[in-house]
Amino acid sequence: MAWTVRPRSDSRRRAKSVAPPIRGSTPIPIFAEALILTIGALFPIMNPFSTAPLYVSLTAGFDAGKRKQQAIRACIYAFAILATFLLLGSAIVEFFGISIPGIRSAGGLIILSVGFGMLFPKPSTAEAVATESQAQELDVAFTPLAMPSLAGPGSISVVLSAAAAIRGNYPEHWGIVYGGVILGMAVTLVIAYVILRAAELMVRFLGQGGMDAMTRIFGFLLICIGMQFLLTGVGDFFGWIPPKA
Repeated sequence: MAWTVRPRSDSRRRAKSVAPPIRGSTPIPIFAEALILTIGALFPIMNPFSTAPLYVSLTAGFDAGKRKQQAIRACIYAFAILATFLLLGSAIVEFFGISIPGIRSAGGLIILSVGFGMLFPKPSTAEAVATESQAQELDVAFTPLAMPSLAGPGSISVVLSAAAAIRGNYPEHWGIVYGGVILGMAVTLVIAYVILRAAELMVRFLGQGGMDAMTRIFGFLLICIGMQFLLTGVGDFFGWIPPKA
């Protein structure tokens, strides 16, 4: 009579019982993963390097304190916008019937308006020169710096996608994931603030004439960016496939 020995099956059972936990199954790895993924996904789309020329151009007539204030406010406003869409984004979009293509198209129109104003500035008049001191009272932190530049359609779509996936993928730890995503947004905007403040060095080297030229150049680039946003939004809404370059 032959004996049947199955050591392999027993070893497999023991191996399963002592196997290490799955990556990201405990609170700390989940929080760290959410933090790193948020920064990695949000920073390239937010792209504060592209916002820096706009910030320099719009705040060229401000004093140092006013420029610093506008940079801080822009980052705070952007964080508030992204946090709102993270926590209430799905409800807002469903209640108003707003789609991501609609947000992208609206952002494109705003950028187009700002770009045309920079490319074709109003001619200087005696009245404009007399009221130049009133420029210090302007507030460009919310529009167009915070929205649609820092918290633009791309950033909002990333946050909306994260909010939709969090509860489905992490039903037991969704609060920890939300904390990691919010901290990741804060870190990204701190980096954006540092970049905006560093861009002020351009003002010292270029001077008034150089800033006027840079303003027109970046105005044209903003028109191109806004037009691309608008075309992409319309194309996504109708399901058009853009031609290959």
